[in-house]
Amino acid sequence: MIPLLRSFLASVVLFGAAAPAHAAAALAPCLAGLRANALKDGIGAATWDRYTAGLEADPSVLAAQDAQPEFVTPIWDYQAALVDAERIADGQRMLQEHAVPLRAIEARYGVDPATVVAVWGVESDYGRVTGKRPLLVSLATLSCAGRRQEYFRPELFAALKILQAGDVAVEAMRGSWAGAFGQTQFMPSTYLRLAVDFDGDGRRDLIDGTADALASTANYLARAGWRRGERWGMEVRLPERFDARRSGRQTKRTVAQWARLGLRRADGSALAAADLPAARDGSLLLPTGVAGPALLVWQNYDALFSYNASESYALSIALLSDRLRGLPGWQAPWPTDDPGLSRAERRELQTLLTRRGHAIGEIDGMVGKTTREAIAAEQRRLGWPIDSRAGQRLLRELRHATR
Repeated sequence: MIPLLRSFLASVVLFGAAAPAHAAAALAPCLAGLRANALKDGIGAATWDRYTAGLEADPSVLAAQDAQPEFVTPIWDYQAALVDAERIADGQRMLQEHAVPLRAIEARYGVDPATVVAVWGVESDYGRVTGKRPLLVSLATLSCAGRRQEYFRPELFAALKILQAGDVAVEAMRGSWAGAFGQTQFMPSTYLRLAVDFDGDGRRDLIDGTADALASTANYLARAGWRRGERWGMEVRLPERFDARRSGRQTKRTVAQWARLGLRRADGSALAAADLPAARDGSLLLPTGVAGPALLVWQNYDALFSYNASESYALSIALLSDRLRGLPGWQAPWPTDDPGLSRAERRELQTLLTRRGHAIGEIDGMVGKTTREAIAAEQRRLGWPIDSRAGQRLLRELRHATR
């Protein structure tokens, strides 16, 4: 991180704000140093100068980089909110509403509708939550500060190429802290490589063009090795005293080999040749060790994992896709006595906290700073350990207290 930007970011963290002129000045030396490489990469001088002039750093993206929910949230909390009754019901409606393009997408790319819609649901709640951060601000900040500048600089260049080509207006280029945008959250470089104009209107529109977004996702998965007509995997039951060292995505065995090690279907019946792809190598995932769900996964799971390299993320898409097909949830419970909350339950918790005098703000099911502070206050009142976590135990306690 260049000294001037480091000083600027520190001042924002310590004092809460900085004058816009100071912010722009802080980024300017770093961006000036990137200009020559950008021009070599095919970005016109006019494009670079137009879109980088006056950019102000946003230190909050650095905090977000170090607090990604896929890696810091317990998987039972992560999945409780992502694969809840609301998202399942909404996804089933989306399967019906977009049945015609989804069938055409499957015919072209080989990815089934339930999987495509599950990615859509997890990534943006079916296009409702696509992110509000200006991409150029986020990517410029991450290109000049933080842990992965070499990763984010090509993404900044890719975003500028998209603007240069006129594919997306700068006002519409908003998304996540990391620079992902659109209904299925493509990074700019992924957009350049894999976005498709499926509806034939001459634009690869992942923001307002639902068919383009869904087809682009299917194209991504197909390029990542998706195998037409195969499952992502299945839940299995482990034998007693199973050696967890045999698990992990890098350890591959056929269904027959896993069966010889004692694995059975989740209902206790034997694994069989019908559990396709029987002749293909699969891996055993134990997200919480031998205590918790055990998942036997194949190549299609690896394709899901490539979309966002997190087991919590990929397993949430896998579970949601199964639920959209009408299959039951996983039978083995997570190893916790305080499971996570669905979005409806989070809204209920916020309502109960508000009734107890806490200033929550909007009842939206999002456990942000004010909700965590209220939870901590209630935990303190109850004499519980204070972790600010929204769980079933606190919800039950507050329900009881209001009777």
